[in-house]
Amino acid sequence: MNQDIALKVLGITYSQVQNGAYALLLAQVDGPFRIPVVVGASEAQSIAMRLEQVVPSRPLSHDLMVSMMHAYGIALRRVTIYRFEGGVFYSRLSFDGGNGPVDLDSRTSDAIALALRTNAPIFTTPEVLEETGFKMDDNAVAHKPLKLEDMPLSKLQKRLDQAVKLEKYELAAKIQKIIK
Repeated sequence: MNQDIALKVLGITYSQVQNGAYALLLAQVDGPFRIPVVVGASEAQSIAMRLEQVVPSRPLSHDLMVSMMHAYGIALRRVTIYRFEGGVFYSRLSFDGGNGPVDLDSRTSDAIALALRTNAPIFTTPEVLEETGFKMDDNAVAHKPLKLEDMPLSKLQKRLDQAVKLEKYELAAKIQKIIK
Protein backbone atom coordinates (compact mmCIF):
# COMPACT_ATOMS: atom_id res chain seq x y z
CA MET A 1 0.00 0.00 0.00
CA ASN A 2 3.03 2.28 0.11
CA GLN A 3 2.37 3.04 -3.57
CA ASP A 4 -0.95 4.67 -2.76
CA ILE A 5 -1.20 8.40 -3.41
CA ALA A 6 -2.71 10.67 -0.76
CA LEU A 7 -5.56 12.95 -1.84
CA LYS A 8 -7.44 15.84 -0.29
CA VAL A 9 -10.79 17.40 -1.13
CA LEU A 10 -10.42 20.78 -2.86
CA GLY A 11 -14.10 21.56 -3.29
CA ILE A 12 -17.34 20.84 -5.05
CA THR A 13 -19.15 22.67 -7.84
CA TYR A 14 -22.06 22.21 -10.22
CA SER A 15 -21.02 19.92 -13.08
CA GLN A 16 -20.72 21.59 -16.47
CA VAL A 17 -20.61 18.15 -18.08
CA GLN A 18 -23.56 16.26 -16.57
CA ASN A 19 -26.90 17.99 -15.96
CA GLY A 20 -28.16 17.70 -12.35
CA ALA A 21 -24.82 16.45 -11.07
CA TYR A 22 -21.91 18.00 -9.23
CA ALA A 23 -18.14 17.78 -9.65
CA LEU A 24 -16.05 16.92 -6.60
CA LEU A 25 -12.44 17.95 -7.10
CA LEU A 26 -9.77 15.89 -5.36
CA ALA A 27 -6.12 16.98 -5.28
CA GLN A 28 -2.93 15.01 -4.91
CA VAL A 29 -1.37 15.95 -1.56
CA ASP A 30 1.96 17.70 -2.28
CA GLY A 31 1.53 17.13 -6.00
CA PRO A 32 0.15 18.77 -9.14
CA PHE A 33 -2.59 16.29 -10.07
CA ARG A 34 -6.35 16.76 -9.69
CA ILE A 35 -9.13 14.21 -10.09
CA PRO A 36 -12.71 15.29 -10.89
CA VAL A 37 -15.44 12.98 -9.59
CA VAL A 38 -19.08 13.40 -10.68
CA VAL A 39 -21.46 12.98 -7.72
CA GLY A 40 -25.20 13.20 -7.25
CA ALA A 41 -27.06 16.11 -5.68
CA SER A 42 -27.67 14.57 -2.24
CA GLU A 43 -24.07 13.41 -1.87
CA ALA A 44 -22.85 16.82 -3.04
CA GLN A 45 -25.03 18.46 -0.40
CA SER A 46 -23.64 16.18 2.31
CA ILE A 47 -20.04 16.84 1.25
CA ALA A 48 -20.57 20.60 0.88
CA MET A 49 -22.21 20.89 4.29
CA ARG A 50 -19.21 19.18 5.90
CA LEU A 51 -16.70 21.31 3.95
CA GLU A 52 -18.49 24.47 5.06
CA GLN A 53 -18.95 23.13 8.62
CA VAL A 54 -22.74 23.46 8.46
CA VAL A 55 -24.46 21.42 11.16
CA PRO A 56 -27.91 20.24 10.04
CA SER A 57 -30.81 20.34 12.49
CA ARG A 58 -31.25 16.57 11.99
CA PRO A 59 -28.43 14.17 11.07
CA LEU A 60 -27.89 13.33 7.42
CA SER A 61 -27.33 9.69 6.47
CA HIS A 62 -23.55 10.08 6.60
CA ASP A 63 -23.76 11.70 10.04
CA LEU A 64 -25.92 8.81 11.24
CA MET A 65 -23.40 6.28 9.91
CA VAL A 66 -20.57 8.01 11.77
CA SER A 67 -22.64 8.06 14.98
CA MET A 68 -23.25 4.33 14.62
CA MET A 69 -19.55 3.70 14.01
CA HIS A 70 -18.68 5.61 17.18
CA ALA A 71 -21.38 3.82 19.20
CA TYR A 72 -19.96 0.41 18.22
CA GLY A 73 -16.27 1.34 18.49
CA ILE A 74 -15.59 1.19 14.76
CA ALA A 75 -13.12 3.60 13.16
CA LEU A 76 -12.77 4.44 9.48
CA ARG A 77 -9.05 3.97 8.96
CA ARG A 78 -8.84 5.04 5.31
CA VAL A 79 -10.64 5.45 1.99
CA THR A 80 -9.04 4.11 -1.18
CA ILE A 81 -10.22 4.94 -4.69
CA TYR A 82 -8.86 1.81 -6.31
CA ARG A 83 -10.40 1.58 -9.79
CA PHE A 84 -11.93 3.61 -12.61
CA GLU A 85 -13.98 1.68 -15.14
CA GLY A 86 -16.72 2.71 -17.53
CA GLY A 87 -16.72 6.25 -16.17
CA VAL A 88 -17.23 5.04 -12.57
CA PHE A 89 -14.82 5.31 -9.64
CA TYR A 90 -14.68 2.35 -7.24
CA SER A 91 -13.76 2.92 -3.60
CA ARG A 92 -13.04 0.87 -0.53
CA LEU A 93 -13.65 1.79 3.11
CA SER A 94 -11.14 0.25 5.53
CA PHE A 95 -12.43 -0.06 9.10
CA ASP A 96 -10.88 -1.09 12.43
CA GLY A 97 -12.83 -2.26 15.46
CA GLY A 98 -15.75 -4.54 16.03
CA ASN A 99 -14.49 -7.93 14.80
CA GLY A 100 -11.15 -6.63 13.52
CA PRO A 101 -10.15 -4.98 10.24
CA VAL A 102 -12.81 -4.96 7.52
CA ASP A 103 -12.82 -3.56 3.98
CA LEU A 104 -16.14 -2.65 2.34
CA ASP A 105 -16.92 -1.52 -1.19
CA SER A 106 -18.46 1.96 -1.40
CA ARG A 107 -19.58 4.59 -3.85
CA THR A 108 -16.81 7.16 -3.97
CA SER A 109 -19.15 10.01 -3.05
CA ASP A 110 -20.25 8.19 0.13
CA ALA A 111 -16.66 7.26 0.96
CA ILE A 112 -15.55 10.89 0.68
CA ALA A 113 -18.51 12.11 2.77
CA LEU A 114 -17.55 9.65 5.53
CA ALA A 115 -13.83 10.46 5.29
CA LEU A 116 -14.57 14.17 5.76
CA ARG A 117 -16.64 13.42 8.88
CA THR A 118 -14.04 11.12 10.46
CA ASN A 119 -10.84 12.81 9.25
CA ALA A 120 -9.85 9.54 7.58
CA PRO A 121 -7.17 9.86 4.91
CA ILE A 122 -8.12 9.43 1.25
CA PHE A 123 -5.87 7.57 -1.20
CA THR A 124 -5.84 6.43 -4.80
CA THR A 125 -3.62 4.22 -6.91
CA PRO A 126 -1.06 5.41 -9.44
CA GLU A 127 -3.17 3.75 -12.17
CA VAL A 128 -6.33 5.70 -11.25
CA LEU A 129 -4.35 8.93 -11.01
CA GLU A 130 -2.76 8.32 -14.41
CA GLU A 131 -6.07 7.49 -16.06
CA THR A 132 -8.29 10.19 -14.54
CA GLY A 133 -6.02 12.91 -13.22
CA PHE A 134 -5.01 16.13 -14.86
CA LYS A 135 -2.00 18.23 -14.00
CA MET A 136 -2.13 21.77 -12.69
CA ASP A 137 0.88 24.00 -13.20
CA ASP A 138 2.19 26.53 -10.66
CA ASN A 139 -0.23 29.17 -11.94
CA ALA A 140 -3.22 26.84 -11.33
CA VAL A 141 -4.10 26.61 -15.00
CA ALA A 142 -5.28 23.17 -16.03
CA HIS A 143 -3.37 21.48 -18.78
CA LYS A 144 -5.70 20.38 -21.54
CA PRO A 145 -6.13 16.61 -21.79
CA LEU A 146 -3.93 14.96 -24.37
CA LYS A 147 -5.48 14.41 -27.76
CA LEU A 148 -5.73 10.75 -28.70
CA GLU A 149 -2.99 11.29 -31.27
CA ASP A 150 -0.60 12.55 -28.55
CA MET A 151 -1.20 9.75 -26.02
CA PRO A 152 1.40 7.07 -25.30
CA LEU A 153 0.72 3.61 -26.71
CA SER A 154 -0.05 2.10 -23.28
CA LYS A 155 -2.76 4.68 -22.60
CA LEU A 156 -4.20 4.26 -26.10
CA GLN A 157 -4.44 0.52 -25.56
CA LYS A 158 -6.34 1.07 -22.27
CA ARG A 159 -8.70 3.47 -24.03
CA LEU A 160 -9.22 0.97 -26.84
CA ASP A 161 -10.04 -1.83 -24.40
CA GLN A 162 -12.47 0.43 -22.55
CA ALA A 163 -14.18 1.58 -25.77
CA VAL A 164 -14.69 -2.03 -26.91
CA LYS A 165 -16.01 -3.03 -23.47
CA LEU A 166 -18.50 -0.14 -23.55
CA GLU A 167 -19.42 -1.03 -27.15
CA LYS A 168 -18.28 2.36 -28.47
CA TYR A 169 -17.07 0.87 -31.72
CA GLU A 170 -16.58 4.13 -33.65
CA LEU A 171 -14.23 5.40 -30.94
CA ALA A 172 -12.50 2.00 -30.82
CA ALA A 173 -11.94 2.12 -34.59
CA LYS A 174 -10.49 5.64 -34.32
CA ILE A 175 -8.12 4.58 -31.52
CA GLN A 176 -7.11 1.45 -33.41
CA LYS A 177 -6.26 3.54 -36.47
CA ILE A 178 -4.06 5.84 -34.33
CA ILE A 179 -2.29 2.82 -32.78
CA LYS A 180 -1.47 1.48 -36.26
